Amino acid sequence: MRVLFAGTPAVAVPSLDSLIKAGFDVVAVLTRPDAPVGRKRILTPSPVAARAAELGLDVIKAAKVDADTTARIAEFSPDVAAIVAYGGIVPRAALGVPTHGWINLHFSLLPAWRGAAPVQRSIIAGDDITGAATFQLEEGLDTGPVFGTLTETVRPEDTAGDLLDRLSVSGAVLLSQTLSAIEAGQAVAQPQTGEVSLAPKLTLDDGRLDWSQPALALNRRARGVTPEPGAWTILDGQRVKLEPVLPRPDVKDLAPGTIRVEAQSVLVGTGSHAVQLGRIQPAGKKMMSPADWARGLAAPERVVFE
Repeated sequence: MRVLFAGTPAVAVPSLDSLIKAGFDVVAVLTRPDAPVGRKRILTPSPVAARAAELGLDVIKAAKVDADTTARIAEFSPDVAAIVAYGGIVPRAALGVPTHGWINLHFSLLPAWRGAAPVQRSIIAGDDITGAATFQLEEGLDTGPVFGTLTETVRPEDTAGDLLDRLSVSGAVLLSQTLSAIEAGQAVAQPQTGEVSLAPKLTLDDGRLDWSQPALALNRRARGVTPEPGAWTILDGQRVKLEPVLPRPDVKDLAPGTIRVEAQSVLVGTGSHAVQLGRIQPAGKKMMSPADWARGLAAPERVVFE
């Protein structure tokens, strides 16, 4: 079966590899254009583009699936298109190009967390179980009928990056299985049922920690926004980046945002009990341990995060 693969970030690479390993004829790869990376803003191919180049595949780089992109896709006469985190809308004209349409691997148990940041929103919301689903892409936002699902436990220490890494591997297998069933004429998609929730793309503001919130909520938010856009707070008018914080239910006497330096840790008060800081990156400096950061404070007892 001739497959067009569409994807951009690193979490899409296992799916591309899985399709190749399963013996599908991947005729071309659609991905976003090269983007500036690092402090020097060097234009760099997407992880999927880089992997496709290693595999010797034809690559279509497009910021959106417009008429020109649709025409280029049609030139490859795909039987089906597999899409994993491409990062753009597929319009009606393009949806009809492959014989079997577009099959999307989405990292949630649909209809939960439809949108661009399902894993991140799931962690922030405190879900115990999440998963992945393959479904028929439609014009609606992740509304199409579902071919298959898998579940994954959200571990107490999971960041969004950790969970996405695991789902990208197990989801790749699910995608290959779905395409195999379609090729064999055995795939049956079922309409989505259950409560709908939305997972819009994260913004920088989603990473700000509100110290008046309970410790558990701050822990979930910090894990959900790691690695991107990252957790942060304000100190002396400047943004300070934070790695995930750990609840410390044994400490209940700190006011929200107030820090306390202990022998082995740095604590911050919240709306419930304290949290323990992970690594911290002050403005203009590198990420460092909380102990190293605290040693540079003139008066730690006066430090308050906003």
